[in-house]
Amino acid sequence: MFKKLLILASVVGVAAVVYSKVKASNDERALWHEATTSPDLR
Repeated sequence: MFKKLLILASVVGVAAVVYSKVKASNDERALWHEATTSPDLR
């Protein structure tokens, strides 16, 4: 029983780390896109 809980906690922890890395990457890409595109001055 304890082994299953440990495995589940490990999977949840890894998923949280992967999610945070993907979100940070997307946020940085959006920031670079905003910084490098010319402003719309219509």
